[in-house]
Amino acid sequence: MNISETSILLIYTGGTIGMVENPETGVLETFNFNQLEKNVPELKRFNYKISTVQFSPPCDSSEITPEDWCELVSIISDNYYKYDGFVVLHGTDTMAYTASALSFMLENLSKPVIFTGSQLPIGMLRTDGKENLMTALEIAAAKENGLPVVPEVCIFFENHLMRANRTTKINADYFNAFRSFNYPVLARAGIHIQYNSALIRPPERKPLNPHFLPDRHVVVLKLFPGITRETVKAILDIPDLKAVVMETFGSGNAPTKTWFLKLLKNAVNRGIVIVNVSQCASGSVEMQRYETGQRLSEAGVVSGYDSTTEAAVTKLMFLLGRNMTPIQVRQYMDCSLVGEITIPDKIKN
Repeated sequence: MNISETSILLIYTGGTIGMVENPETGVLETFNFNQLEKNVPELKRFNYKISTVQFSPPCDSSEITPEDWCELVSIISDNYYKYDGFVVLHGTDTMAYTASALSFMLENLSKPVIFTGSQLPIGMLRTDGKENLMTALEIAAAKENGLPVVPEVCIFFENHLMRANRTTKINADYFNAFRSFNYPVLARAGIHIQYNSALIRPPERKPLNPHFLPDRHVVVLKLFPGITRETVKAILDIPDLKAVVMETFGSGNAPTKTWFLKLLKNAVNRGIVIVNVSQCASGSVEMQRYETGQRLSEAGVVSGYDSTTEAAVTKLMFLLGRNMTPIQVRQYMDCSLVGEITIPDKIKN
Protein backbone atom coordinates (compact mmCIF):
# COMPACT_ATOMS: atom_id res chain seq x y z
CA MET A 1 0.00 0.00 0.00
CA ASN A 2 1.39 3.41 -0.95
CA ILE A 3 1.34 6.25 1.55
CA SER A 4 -1.20 8.07 -0.69
CA GLU A 5 -3.63 5.20 -0.09
CA THR A 6 -3.18 5.28 3.66
CA SER A 7 -6.12 6.39 5.78
CA ILE A 8 -6.20 7.34 9.47
CA LEU A 9 -9.19 7.70 11.76
CA LEU A 10 -8.82 10.55 14.26
CA ILE A 11 -11.01 10.15 17.36
CA TYR A 12 -11.63 13.10 19.67
CA THR A 13 -12.89 12.13 23.12
CA GLY A 14 -12.44 15.54 24.71
CA GLY A 15 -9.74 17.41 26.57
CA THR A 16 -7.63 20.53 26.28
CA ILE A 17 -6.31 19.87 22.77
CA GLY A 18 -9.75 20.31 21.20
CA MET A 19 -10.36 23.85 22.42
CA VAL A 20 -10.09 27.26 20.83
CA GLU A 21 -10.45 30.70 22.32
CA ASN A 22 -13.67 32.56 21.58
CA PRO A 23 -12.43 35.88 20.11
CA GLU A 24 -15.34 37.79 21.65
CA THR A 25 -15.44 36.35 25.16
CA GLY A 26 -11.93 34.92 25.58
CA VAL A 27 -13.49 31.70 26.88
CA LEU A 28 -12.04 28.36 25.76
CA GLU A 29 -14.60 26.38 23.79
CA THR A 30 -14.58 22.96 22.11
CA PHE A 31 -14.51 23.25 18.34
CA ASN A 32 -16.21 20.94 15.85
CA PHE A 33 -13.68 18.40 14.67
CA ASN A 34 -15.42 18.19 11.33
CA GLN A 35 -13.71 21.55 10.77
CA LEU A 36 -10.34 20.26 11.92
CA GLU A 37 -8.41 21.50 8.88
CA LYS A 38 -9.73 25.01 9.49
CA ASN A 39 -8.10 25.02 12.93
CA VAL A 40 -5.04 23.00 11.91
CA PRO A 41 -4.38 23.93 8.24
CA GLU A 42 -1.03 22.11 8.37
CA LEU A 43 -2.93 18.83 8.06
CA LYS A 44 -3.54 19.59 4.38
CA ARG A 45 0.11 18.83 3.74
CA PHE A 46 -0.33 15.15 4.66
CA ASN A 47 -0.75 13.00 1.57
CA TYR A 48 -3.10 10.49 3.15
CA LYS A 49 -6.75 10.56 4.12
CA ILE A 50 -7.71 11.68 7.62
CA SER A 51 -11.26 11.07 8.81
CA THR A 52 -12.62 12.30 12.12
CA VAL A 53 -15.15 11.15 14.68
CA GLN A 54 -16.03 12.98 17.88
CA PHE A 55 -17.57 11.93 21.19
CA SER A 56 -20.94 13.62 21.60
CA PRO A 57 -20.65 15.47 23.84
CA PRO A 58 -16.86 15.61 24.29
CA CYS A 59 -15.83 14.30 27.70
CA ASP A 60 -13.41 15.94 30.11
CA SER A 61 -10.80 13.33 30.97
CA SER A 62 -11.57 13.55 34.68
CA GLU A 63 -15.07 12.29 33.81
CA ILE A 64 -13.87 9.30 31.74
CA THR A 65 -15.48 5.98 32.69
CA PRO A 66 -15.09 2.34 31.59
CA GLU A 67 -18.17 2.91 29.42
CA ASP A 68 -16.18 5.51 27.49
CA TRP A 69 -13.38 2.97 27.06
CA CYS A 70 -15.96 0.62 25.57
CA GLU A 71 -17.14 3.35 23.18
CA LEU A 72 -13.57 3.81 21.99
CA VAL A 73 -13.14 0.06 21.53
CA SER A 74 -16.40 -0.01 19.58
CA ILE A 75 -15.34 2.84 17.28
CA ILE A 76 -11.97 1.22 16.58
CA SER A 77 -13.33 -2.31 16.09
CA ASP A 78 -16.18 -1.10 13.83
CA ASN A 79 -13.68 0.75 11.64
CA TYR A 80 -10.75 -1.60 12.05
CA TYR A 81 -10.59 -2.83 8.46
CA LYS A 82 -11.35 0.59 6.93
CA TYR A 83 -8.31 2.37 8.30
CA ASP A 84 -4.58 1.76 8.59
CA GLY A 85 -4.22 3.40 11.99
CA PHE A 86 -6.00 5.34 14.70
CA VAL A 87 -5.16 8.49 16.65
CA VAL A 88 -7.08 9.21 19.86
CA LEU A 89 -7.16 12.76 21.21
CA HIS A 90 -7.73 12.57 24.95
CA GLY A 91 -7.37 14.77 28.01
CA THR A 92 -4.08 14.24 29.78
CA ASP A 93 -5.33 13.63 33.34
CA THR A 94 -6.58 10.07 32.72
CA MET A 95 -4.97 9.32 29.36
CA ALA A 96 -2.69 6.68 30.86
CA TYR A 97 -5.69 4.84 32.31
CA THR A 98 -7.69 4.87 29.05
CA ALA A 99 -4.70 3.96 26.89
CA SER A 100 -3.69 1.15 29.27
CA ALA A 101 -7.25 -0.19 29.27
CA LEU A 102 -7.38 -0.26 25.48
CA SER A 103 -4.08 -2.14 25.31
CA PHE A 104 -5.88 -5.03 27.01
CA MET A 105 -9.36 -4.59 25.53
CA LEU A 106 -8.10 -4.58 21.91
CA GLU A 107 -6.85 -8.16 21.93
CA ASN A 108 -4.80 -9.24 18.90
CA LEU A 109 -4.22 -5.65 17.79
CA SER A 110 -2.11 -5.35 14.64
CA LYS A 111 -2.54 -1.65 13.85
CA PRO A 112 -1.36 1.55 15.56
CA VAL A 113 -3.60 3.18 18.17
CA ILE A 114 -1.78 6.36 19.19
CA PHE A 115 -3.05 8.51 22.05
CA THR A 116 -2.04 12.14 22.30
CA GLY A 117 -3.27 15.46 23.64
CA SER A 118 -1.84 18.73 24.85
CA GLN A 119 -1.16 20.88 27.86
CA LEU A 120 -2.29 24.02 26.02
CA PRO A 121 -5.39 24.20 23.76
CA ILE A 122 -4.75 23.82 20.06
CA GLY A 123 -6.18 27.29 19.48
CA MET A 124 -3.52 29.03 21.59
CA LEU A 125 -0.36 30.52 20.14
CA ARG A 126 2.12 28.43 22.15
CA THR A 127 0.15 25.19 21.99
CA ASP A 128 1.94 21.86 22.06
CA GLY A 129 -1.17 20.31 20.52
CA LYS A 130 -0.37 20.83 16.84
CA GLU A 131 3.05 19.17 17.03
CA ASN A 132 1.71 16.28 19.13
CA LEU A 133 -1.22 15.77 16.75
CA MET A 134 0.77 15.88 13.53
CA THR A 135 3.51 13.58 14.80
CA ALA A 136 0.97 11.11 16.19
CA LEU A 137 -0.73 11.01 12.78
CA GLU A 138 2.62 10.42 11.07
CA ILE A 139 3.41 7.55 13.45
CA ALA A 140 -0.04 6.00 12.96
CA ALA A 141 0.50 6.07 9.20
CA ALA A 142 4.10 4.81 9.22
CA LYS A 143 4.73 1.53 7.41
CA GLU A 144 7.70 -0.59 6.51
CA ASN A 145 7.44 -3.33 3.89
CA GLY A 146 3.69 -2.84 3.89
CA LEU A 147 3.33 -3.40 7.64
CA PRO A 148 2.66 -0.82 10.36
CA VAL A 149 5.78 0.28 12.18
CA VAL A 150 4.04 0.55 15.57
CA PRO A 151 1.18 -1.99 15.79
CA GLU A 152 0.28 -1.39 19.43
CA VAL A 153 -1.43 1.09 21.76
CA CYS A 154 0.92 3.97 22.55
CA ILE A 155 1.03 7.47 23.97
CA PHE A 156 2.89 10.14 22.03
CA PHE A 157 3.75 13.29 23.94
CA GLU A 158 6.52 15.89 23.75
CA ASN A 159 8.67 14.04 21.18
CA HIS A 160 8.43 10.62 22.89
CA LEU A 161 6.43 7.58 21.81
CA MET A 162 5.75 5.32 24.80
CA ARG A 163 3.98 2.00 25.28
CA ALA A 164 0.60 2.96 26.70
CA ASN A 165 0.54 0.48 29.58
CA ARG A 166 4.01 1.58 30.71
CA THR A 167 3.20 5.27 30.87
CA THR A 168 2.06 7.59 33.65
CA LYS A 169 1.40 11.32 33.90
CA ILE A 170 4.12 13.08 35.89
CA ASN A 171 3.63 16.78 35.26
CA ALA A 172 0.66 19.15 35.28
CA ASP A 173 2.55 22.31 34.28
CA TYR A 174 5.11 21.44 31.60
CA PHE A 175 4.90 19.97 28.12
CA ASN A 176 6.75 16.77 29.09
CA ALA A 177 3.66 15.52 30.91
CA PHE A 178 4.25 11.76 30.58
CA ARG A 179 7.03 9.34 31.34
CA SER A 180 7.68 5.64 30.85
CA PHE A 181 9.98 4.89 33.78
CA ASN A 182 10.35 1.12 33.54
CA TYR A 183 10.44 0.64 29.77
CA PRO A 184 12.42 2.56 27.15
CA VAL A 185 10.62 4.87 24.74
CA LEU A 186 9.62 3.24 21.46
CA ALA A 187 10.55 6.25 19.33
CA ARG A 188 11.93 9.78 19.56
CA ALA A 189 10.76 12.56 17.28
CA GLY A 190 13.32 15.12 16.20
CA ILE A 191 14.21 16.12 12.68
CA HIS A 192 13.36 12.50 11.92
CA ILE A 193 11.32 9.98 13.90
CA GLN A 194 13.76 7.38 15.20
CA TYR A 195 12.05 4.09 16.03
CA ASN A 196 13.51 1.49 18.36
CA SER A 197 12.14 -1.49 16.43
CA ALA A 198 13.56 -4.07 18.85
CA LEU A 199 11.28 -2.75 21.62
CA ILE A 200 8.07 -2.57 19.58
CA ARG A 201 5.65 -5.50 19.75
CA PRO A 202 5.19 -7.27 16.39
CA PRO A 203 1.71 -7.26 14.83
CA GLU A 204 -0.63 -10.03 15.89
CA ARG A 205 -1.58 -12.56 13.22
CA LYS A 206 -5.06 -13.22 14.61
CA PRO A 207 -8.26 -11.24 13.98
CA LEU A 208 -8.95 -8.37 16.36
CA ASN A 209 -10.88 -9.57 19.40
CA PRO A 210 -12.46 -6.54 21.14
CA HIS A 211 -13.67 -6.70 24.74
CA PHE A 212 -16.43 -4.57 26.22
CA LEU A 213 -17.01 -5.61 29.83
CA PRO A 214 -14.39 -4.16 32.21
CA ASP A 215 -15.31 -4.84 35.83
CA ARG A 216 -15.30 -1.78 38.12
CA HIS A 217 -14.93 -3.67 41.42
CA VAL A 218 -11.29 -2.69 41.89
CA VAL A 219 -9.75 -0.24 44.39
CA VAL A 220 -6.34 1.28 45.03
CA LEU A 221 -4.96 1.01 48.57
CA LYS A 222 -2.04 3.40 49.06
CA LEU A 223 -0.05 2.60 52.19
CA PHE A 224 1.45 5.30 54.38
CA PRO A 225 3.17 5.31 57.77
CA GLY A 226 0.53 5.22 60.47
CA ILE A 227 -2.26 3.76 58.35
CA THR A 228 -4.84 2.33 60.74
CA ARG A 229 -6.51 -1.03 60.99
CA GLU A 230 -9.88 0.68 60.56
CA THR A 231 -8.81 2.26 57.27
CA VAL A 232 -7.49 -0.96 55.77
CA LYS A 233 -10.48 -2.96 56.99
CA ALA A 234 -12.96 -0.42 55.58
CA ILE A 235 -11.36 -0.73 52.15
CA LEU A 236 -11.10 -4.52 52.17
CA ASP A 237 -14.70 -4.79 53.37
CA ILE A 238 -16.16 -2.76 50.48
CA PRO A 239 -19.22 -4.70 49.24
CA ASP A 240 -18.63 -6.72 46.04
CA LEU A 241 -14.92 -5.87 46.02
CA LYS A 242 -12.97 -8.22 43.77
CA ALA A 243 -9.43 -6.83 43.53
CA VAL A 244 -7.03 -4.39 45.20
CA VAL A 245 -3.99 -2.65 43.78
CA MET A 246 -1.88 -2.08 46.88
CA GLU A 247 0.77 0.62 46.52
CA THR A 248 3.58 -0.38 48.86
CA PHE A 249 6.95 1.12 49.82
CA GLY A 250 10.18 0.69 47.85
CA SER A 251 10.54 -2.72 46.27
CA GLY A 252 7.22 -3.99 47.59
CA ASN A 253 7.51 -3.59 51.36
CA ALA A 254 4.68 -3.05 53.84
CA PRO A 255 4.02 -3.26 57.58
CA THR A 256 4.24 -6.72 59.13
CA LYS A 257 1.88 -6.01 61.98
CA THR A 258 -0.26 -9.02 62.78
CA TRP A 259 -3.55 -7.19 62.21
CA PHE A 260 -2.42 -5.98 58.78
CA LEU A 261 -1.28 -9.37 57.48
CA LYS A 262 -4.39 -11.02 58.94
CA LEU A 263 -6.70 -8.57 57.12
CA LEU A 264 -4.88 -9.22 53.83
CA LYS A 265 -4.98 -12.99 54.26
CA ASN A 266 -8.67 -12.96 55.16
CA ALA A 267 -9.43 -10.88 52.07
CA VAL A 268 -7.47 -13.26 49.84
CA ASN A 269 -9.32 -16.22 51.38
CA ARG A 270 -12.61 -14.48 50.44
CA GLY A 271 -11.49 -14.42 46.82
CA ILE A 272 -10.16 -10.84 46.64
CA VAL A 273 -7.07 -10.54 44.44
CA ILE A 274 -4.44 -8.21 45.96
CA VAL A 275 -1.66 -6.99 43.68
CA ASN A 276 1.50 -5.39 45.06
CA VAL A 277 2.87 -2.41 43.10
CA SER A 278 5.50 0.08 44.22
CA GLN A 279 4.80 3.70 45.09
CA CYS A 280 8.14 4.52 43.47
CA ALA A 281 7.93 5.87 39.94
CA SER A 282 10.83 3.67 38.85
CA GLY A 283 11.79 0.15 39.84
CA SER A 284 10.11 -3.16 40.47
CA VAL A 285 8.44 -5.06 43.28
CA GLU A 286 10.72 -7.83 44.60
CA MET A 287 8.71 -9.59 47.26
CA GLN A 288 11.46 -12.10 48.05
CA ARG A 289 14.09 -9.43 48.67
CA TYR A 290 13.09 -8.43 52.20
CA GLU A 291 11.25 -10.21 54.98
CA THR A 292 8.38 -7.71 54.78
CA GLY A 293 7.76 -8.62 51.15
CA GLN A 294 7.95 -12.32 51.91
CA ARG A 295 5.30 -11.93 54.57
CA LEU A 296 2.99 -10.33 51.99
CA SER A 297 3.59 -13.25 49.65
CA GLU A 298 2.75 -15.69 52.42
CA ALA A 299 -0.52 -13.80 52.96
CA GLY A 300 -1.45 -14.42 49.31
CA VAL A 301 -0.53 -11.05 47.80
CA VAL A 302 0.49 -11.19 44.11
CA SER A 303 3.51 -9.32 42.76
CA GLY A 304 2.81 -6.54 40.28
CA TYR A 305 6.48 -6.46 39.27
CA ASP A 306 7.22 -3.12 37.55
CA SER A 307 3.62 -2.33 36.63
CA THR A 308 2.24 1.18 36.76
CA THR A 309 -0.82 1.63 38.93
CA GLU A 310 -2.79 2.55 35.80
CA ALA A 311 -1.86 -0.70 34.08
CA ALA A 312 -2.52 -2.82 37.18
CA VAL A 313 -5.98 -1.31 37.70
CA THR A 314 -7.08 -1.64 34.08
CA LYS A 315 -5.59 -5.13 33.69
CA LEU A 316 -7.57 -6.31 36.72
CA MET A 317 -10.74 -4.69 35.34
CA PHE A 318 -10.14 -6.46 32.02
CA LEU A 319 -9.49 -9.88 33.56
CA LEU A 320 -12.40 -9.66 35.99
CA GLY A 321 -14.65 -8.59 33.12
CA ARG A 322 -13.96 -11.93 31.47
CA ASN A 323 -15.54 -13.72 34.44
CA MET A 324 -12.28 -15.33 35.52
CA THR A 325 -11.97 -16.96 38.90
CA PRO A 326 -9.64 -15.37 41.48
CA ILE A 327 -7.13 -18.14 40.81
CA GLN A 328 -7.18 -17.41 37.08
CA VAL A 329 -6.84 -13.65 37.65
CA ARG A 330 -3.85 -14.26 39.91
CA GLN A 331 -2.24 -16.44 37.23
CA TYR A 332 -2.71 -13.82 34.51
CA MET A 333 -1.44 -11.04 36.76
CA ASP A 334 1.75 -13.07 37.05
CA CYS A 335 2.42 -12.91 33.30
CA SER A 336 2.77 -10.22 30.65
CA LEU A 337 -0.20 -10.03 28.28
CA VAL A 338 0.83 -7.10 26.06
CA GLY A 339 4.19 -6.00 27.40
CA GLU A 340 2.82 -4.29 30.50
CA ILE A 341 5.32 -5.84 32.94
CA THR A 342 8.82 -7.26 32.95
CA ILE A 343 9.15 -10.49 34.88
CA PRO A 344 12.70 -11.24 36.04
CA ASP A 345 14.21 -14.53 34.94
CA LYS A 346 13.69 -17.16 37.58
CA ILE A 347 16.82 -18.11 39.47
CA LYS A 348 18.03 -21.53 38.45
CA ASN A 349 19.29 -23.86 41.16
